[in-house]
Amino acid sequence: MKILYIILLLTISTAAFGLSSSDTLRLTLQQVVELAKANSIAAKQAATTRETKYWEYRTYKSNYQPQLALSGILPGYTKTFSQVQQPDGTILFQPIHNDNSQLRLDFSQSIAATGGTIFGTTQLQRFDDFDRHNVLYNGIPYGINYAQPLFQFNSLKWDKRIEPLKFNESKQAYIEAQEKIAVDVEGYFFDLLLAQVNLKMAETNLANTEGIIKIANLKYELGKVSKNDILQLQLEKINAQKAVGTARRDVEITTLTLRSFIGQAGDDRIVLAVPKDINNMIVSSDRVLAEANANRSAAIAFSRRLAEAKRDVARAKGQNGLTATLTASLGFSNTATNIPDVYKNPQNQQVLELQLSIPILDWGRSKSRAKTALANQKLTEYAVEQDKQTFKQEIVTQVSLFNMMKEQLVYTASADSIAGEKYKIARERYVLGDLSITDLGIAFRENDQAQRDYVTALRDFWGAYYQLRYLSLYDFETNKKITYN
Repeated sequence: MKILYIILLLTISTAAFGLSSSDTLRLTLQQVVELAKANSIAAKQAATTRETKYWEYRTYKSNYQPQLALSGILPGYTKTFSQVQQPDGTILFQPIHNDNSQLRLDFSQSIAATGGTIFGTTQLQRFDDFDRHNVLYNGIPYGINYAQPLFQFNSLKWDKRIEPLKFNESKQAYIEAQEKIAVDVEGYFFDLLLAQVNLKMAETNLANTEGIIKIANLKYELGKVSKNDILQLQLEKINAQKAVGTARRDVEITTLTLRSFIGQAGDDRIVLAVPKDINNMIVSSDRVLAEANANRSAAIAFSRRLAEAKRDVARAKGQNGLTATLTASLGFSNTATNIPDVYKNPQNQQVLELQLSIPILDWGRSKSRAKTALANQKLTEYAVEQDKQTFKQEIVTQVSLFNMMKEQLVYTASADSIAGEKYKIARERYVLGDLSITDLGIAFRENDQAQRDYVTALRDFWGAYYQLRYLSLYDFETNKKITYN
């Protein structure tokens, strides 16, 4: 009964405020949440972060795709004097006037399994000697190279293990950011809702007090009430007037705060509807924990952090001791006075090279790097284990809190109904002269407090509900995983 009373308080007629229907924006909790997710600065920041992570992932993927690049020097014109050492060791400055242009097409492909890279190339060079009126061409019709690091850290292999985890983590982090917006805006919603309830209660109490004063004045003239009762009622009226002023100020402040967060422009008066509870929703700790482990970015981060620690150990060991790079190339090259002859009967060219690096004396630097990485790996394992326990405890606590808030809401709704009925009876008894002004004041204050307690209980319930969604990324009302496009 009292719930209906509060709803009527919030859905008052626009005539009471001197506003037309077009001046009032009526919103439910769900509508406010959707507005915040669509228009708030926090939502735009989350969307921008998601886009950044997407393009970072695309950059990572491109490292495993074939690369094709065209490079060259067009033109390579030179006209100057350059020193030339003579056979007897003297230096002469000779004029140089030429154009040395070249064009090169390179293909490369990284091999994640080995960390090596295969190259393909074709190039053409033209040299014009303007002083001697001579033209020469040099070219590599085609060539293929392969470079293979030996005993070294393979970043491509580790990136292939870690980067997909980071990308999936970012996708779930975006969903969490959206649900965090719901958690935040729910608080702003109930700030305004409670302010509106307080305002309507203050206005109603002021009107009731004025009506009781009129009755009390008639009783005073008949000698049925004392002057002290009249003064007490006048004091109640002043307090009611002060409460109306305070409540109006609170409504203005909380309206501006909510409007700013949800990105709602304009100056329409916002009237909020009291949300209903969800008494039929059953939530267990095991179910929430299972969904959280499947959906939360933190659960993915556990695996990612452990993989990164192992990668750091592999990098430290890869920089320890012998390192080598094997390079092999096979192709054809030729020189001629015209382009077609460059590609006729090209000469075979081959290169095989092994570069080595062996530390002889590093005063334990390599060993220290490896030991440090191993110690950090253990520290990460301990930290992840602790975070997993905290993760689980947070969820179990939140489930208990939600179930408790659901029970408390039933009790406060019942208390609100009883307090309202008690206040109504007290007013009637006072009019009949069967109740003191003190007892009427007590019933009056109990009624106000019961209404506030009910709205506060609603706030706690919906706060716990949205926090539960945030922790699990699961909608237990519809039994679906939470997703966003």
